Amino acid sequence: MPARPFRLGTRGSALARRQSELVAGVLRQLGHGVDLITVVTEGDVRPPETAWGEGAFVGALERALLAGDVDLAVHSAKDVPIEGRGEARGALVIAAYPPREDPRDALVTRDGADMATLPDGARVGTDSPRRAAFLRAVRPDLRIVPLHGNVDTRLRRLAAGEVDALVLAIAGLTRLGHGARADQPLDPSLVPPAPGQGALAVQCRVDDGELRAVLARLDDPPTRRCVEAEREVLRSTGGGCRAPLGALAALRGDRLELLAGAVPSSGTPIVARRVGEAGDWVALAGSLAGELLAAGFRAAGGGPEGAA
Repeated sequence: MPARPFRLGTRGSALARRQSELVAGVLRQLGHGVDLITVVTEGDVRPPETAWGEGAFVGALERALLAGDVDLAVHSAKDVPIEGRGEARGALVIAAYPPREDPRDALVTRDGADMATLPDGARVGTDSPRRAAFLRAVRPDLRIVPLHGNVDTRLRRLAAGEVDALVLAIAGLTRLGHGARADQPLDPSLVPPAPGQGALAVQCRVDDGELRAVLARLDDPPTRRCVEAEREVLRSTGGGCRAPLGALAALRGDRLELLAGAVPSSGTPIVARRVGEAGDWVALAGSLAGELLAAGFRAAGGGPEGAA
């Protein structure tokens, strides 16, 4: 009996299609036909100089899944809201987290500069409150310029001289073939990445047992454990994806190393770490979240940082 073909919902951006093609390629290797179905999301049709809100890149894909228009969708894990919305609660599941790319952010410049050699008052483009807050803590002299658009658009604006540097996710640069543009990977203890950054989240309907069984073959348990631990820190602080908070987990055998950082209203960063049994990831994340809250962090707002 021929293997079942699947309809994979994707945004139309170059990075979203590349990420979807990575998943589609594995499914095709398993013998399944895959058709990519482009779905326009709220984040795709927003005015170019406005920031997006909660679920801007995810909601339309989830609605297409619930309506049966597509069978699965691929998201950047950092864009997936912490809590489900409406009928999506309980009806959809992240069936696979494939192996993760480099989760760190990187400084991208025109001339190979790094954080130490950027001139005083350099203009750094980013639309992420998290990146902006940590950058200001490292270099208070930097001028943060709200810069929206996809990776290629931002690189063009850098080349045109609108800004002196960008901060982008290494994973997005790498997947688009721009990995060499990462002039300086940023130490997670200085600029903690967004929870789930660098990971893909493959979503389908809970009641599609056949597809869930197929996608289970794409799931990477260490990636799942780390992403879930990072997202638990965010959930436990009450933050949305645009909160000035980052988290990064690493699995070393049966031990989980978890770092989290936030910038409270005082502007002084809080960075804390926990190491413990991997099975205790919920307690480790909760303990870290408690330390951030006790130090004065109060999350506000929500919504994804975007694909890079």
